[in-house]
Amino acid sequence: MRKILTSESVNIGHPDKTCDVIADAFLDAALELDPHAQMAVECAIKDNLLMIYGEATTTAKIDYDGIARQVLREIGYECEFEIIKKISQQSPEINRAVVGEKLAANDQGFVYGYATNETPEMMPVPIMIAHKLMMQYEKARCAKFFADAKCQVSVEYEDDSPVAIHTILVSVSHAEGVEQAEIEKKIRHEVIDVVLHEYLWLDTANTRFIINPSGAFTIWGSFSDSGCVGRKIVVDTYGGVGRVGGGAFSSKNATKIDRSAAYYARYVAKNIICQGMADRCEVSVSYAIGLSEPLKVNVDCFGTEKKPLAEIIMYVAKHFDFTPENMIKELGLLQPIYKRTAVYGHFGRDEFPWEAKKTTKS
Repeated sequence: MRKILTSESVNIGHPDKTCDVIADAFLDAALELDPHAQMAVECAIKDNLLMIYGEATTTAKIDYDGIARQVLREIGYECEFEIIKKISQQSPEINRAVVGEKLAANDQGFVYGYATNETPEMMPVPIMIAHKLMMQYEKARCAKFFADAKCQVSVEYEDDSPVAIHTILVSVSHAEGVEQAEIEKKIRHEVIDVVLHEYLWLDTANTRFIINPSGAFTIWGSFSDSGCVGRKIVVDTYGGVGRVGGGAFSSKNATKIDRSAAYYARYVAKNIICQGMADRCEVSVSYAIGLSEPLKVNVDCFGTEKKPLAEIIMYVAKHFDFTPENMIKELGLLQPIYKRTAVYGHFGRDEFPWEAKKTTKS
């Protein structure tokens, strides 16, 4: 059976991603001074207006304006931004429910972790190519090309194995006067061809390449579109191949299971694949606010398991602990590492601890 799976990635200048990066920069600033900070400070952006809002219970003194302006400068904005802030402490009722004798989940919710052996990163092919295209664009772009960009990659599968790249779509912002031919030449040769050299095992003989199909893209970022934290959760995870829970990641510290448990579920799913127990694996977990133990942990290998599913479930129960306290400790989630996660995906990048292989015996 043949099917086509499509994933997208967006660069740091996309207004939603800009907001994710700013929010996680706030979180890192808090964790550098107060590892136990309870943070959920988000932002929204439109034109030259940035709204910062949310909850922060921390001993750290955070320069929200300075951090936000620094990120905006790094992205390439030259205008001065008006900043509006509305920040309060975390609800004391929630705080009492979470920070007790034993650390509890900061909210109810359900999360998914996914892994597949179809790439070295143990991620689906479409999302990995999409992220690498955006990474390469950021490396290759010059003064005439701006940070707002997005791409979409469609991969053809046969019997659940990737066999060909069906379509690659890339749209990039640029200065006035840059001709379409120059855009196409740069993106094709300095971005697409560089990335696809890593995927020579996929058929590209009939691949369709589409670059800036809307024409001029000189109005970019927040002057082209509004943005806010958490609107790219499919980009952040598995590109639509594995399921995702309802919660976003950026801005949230590790007691928020939307983030920490999603990281841990990926960690578990990846280790199941590393152990050779299955070709694909999805781990799902659900929590209740104020409780330490998850309500349920489920493992689905989609019929690709190499040993009985009951044995895989026993392996998970023996070697992995889904309580917030353990997840935070085992993965080192009190460190200020989050700004780096906010663009190019939270998974499939060895720099993060939830991508590590755990030494266990099945």
